[in-house]
Amino acid sequence: MKFTATPKEQLEIVATGTADIISRDELLKKFEKSYETGTPLVVKLGADPSAPDIHLGHTVVLQKMRQFQSLGHQVVFLIGDFTARIGDPTGKKKTRPALTEEEVLANAETYKTQIGKILDLEKAKIVFNSEWLSKMTFADVLKLCSQYTVARMLERDDFEKRFKGQIPISVVEFMYPLMQGYDSVALKSDVELGGVDQTFNLLVGRELQRAYGQAPQVTLTMPILEGLDGKEKMSKSLGNYVGISDSPGQMYGKLMSIPDELMLKYYELLTDLGVEELKNVREQVVLQPKALKMRLARQIAAQYHGAEAGEAAEAEFEKLFGKTGDGMPENIEEIELPTPADGIPLIKLLTLAGLAESGGDARRLLQQGGVKIDQQKVSDGQIIYKAGTEMVVQAGKRKFKKVFLKPE
Repeated sequence: MKFTATPKEQLEIVATGTADIISRDELLKKFEKSYETGTPLVVKLGADPSAPDIHLGHTVVLQKMRQFQSLGHQVVFLIGDFTARIGDPTGKKKTRPALTEEEVLANAETYKTQIGKILDLEKAKIVFNSEWLSKMTFADVLKLCSQYTVARMLERDDFEKRFKGQIPISVVEFMYPLMQGYDSVALKSDVELGGVDQTFNLLVGRELQRAYGQAPQVTLTMPILEGLDGKEKMSKSLGNYVGISDSPGQMYGKLMSIPDELMLKYYELLTDLGVEELKNVREQVVLQPKALKMRLARQIAAQYHGAEAGEAAEAEFEKLFGKTGDGMPENIEEIELPTPADGIPLIKLLTLAGLAESGGDARRLLQQGGVKIDQQKVSDGQIIYKAGTEMVVQAGKRKFKKVFLKPE
């Protein structure tokens, strides 16, 4: 294979936005050897299918994998169907319950569909680590365990804290980093990617490759992405996330709410802009923050839904929140709600219409002034709406429903 980028150019591209590379010199040498021989590097990324829904925080490392793929290297997405039955103890304060085989496989299928929005699945290799781990004999396991000491395991921050706090640590949990490391041996990986919280596990892979007579992989870690609040790690539980299955309009609107100081990091970690384009963004981010934020929101919406959808999301956002906008989207979902003779209180209406997740969520929206009926702010959740009423209900900045209360 003939590579279009030189080894130094490849290093500059993949080093952008990284937290750490162990080590840059080794990676450059691997690129040089690959360039000379025409042999692509094997670039590994492992994921336990314990949570099937992916948000932009999860895609940071996938975007980096996509860069390796675009440079012509062999990317291997490893689904840890076997290790997921243990559960990664990283950052956990107690032993995590194991998933069933059915749960693992169902989540894995969802994962494959979602990563296809980022990676070229036709060129990527997708493997399951049960392929080799389930076949290991007890003698194989003992050999694996002999390569690492308990003292080294207890150097890991979460294990150390639990040990000092007399919180139980299962022996099986000690097996997790060894199993993840053995995946690198089985795949003969040249590079392994992961978040900074995976550094210990990735380095175990380097040690095990040496022990099994292989050249050690380079580890490349990516920073943790802050969510929309600009403070906490992006998380569904904190509500500060952008899901890759969100609609284009939801994506665009959420991204327009990020703090200006996060823009550059989002560009570096979530887009596929080249080195020169990123330099231009750095120069303009202070001078034209709104224009660059709009470009970011449009680009990310387009990455997951297509260019036309990204442009439509921007037009819709401008109609809602631009200087000339009337605050109403063009296409509002219409629903009918069966209504008893004595009517429906507003709090219940919001939940039935899917505009609030619960009664508590509805009350919070009302208290914060986030509910409008036909563009008029409403704060009393006990207002009764009778059958036959038709209205446009808005919850928050971006949720709209045209509701018709149909007699039961």
